[in-house]
Amino acid sequence: MAVNPELQGRVFPPTAPYLVGREKIREFSRAVLSTNPINFDVEAAKAAGHADLVAPPTFPVVVQEATLAQLLAEPDAGIDFSRVVHGEQRFTYTRAIVAGDELTATLTVSSVKSLGGHNMVTADTDIVDAEGKHVVTAISTLVVRGDED
Repeated sequence: MAVNPELQGRVFPPTAPYLVGREKIREFSRAVLSTNPINFDVEAAKAAGHADLVAPPTFPVVVQEATLAQLLAEPDAGIDFSRVVHGEQRFTYTRAIVAGDELTATLTVSSVKSLGGHNMVTADTDIVDAEGKHVVTAISTLVVRGDED
């Protein structure tokens, strides 16, 4: 089954706010083997000019996950999750994510392409803070493998 090309341009509803906690930042930092003190020590983060602990650069995937779940659950998407491989991930930051941020994410399908029997779906998740100011855009490309006869 092919991915529905009409997904391109579709915007999904904003997710529920995600409150970034210190322990979540520390857990994620350990998981990605960060050694940066600003990810673990509040005083180090403040000395570096931040309001609180700073999340590692790949942390937005935690917030983005809810938006990708919306996309994968879309009835007319034509995306068979058992055939999905994560192709690429990029982030475009306006500012760092810090503990205490309340983040809301909105996914837009920016591209649907066919390539060699496979489909590539690129989704841009814009993440904003409680004031509605942009924090980061997480850009994911999912590869939906075609039938292997």
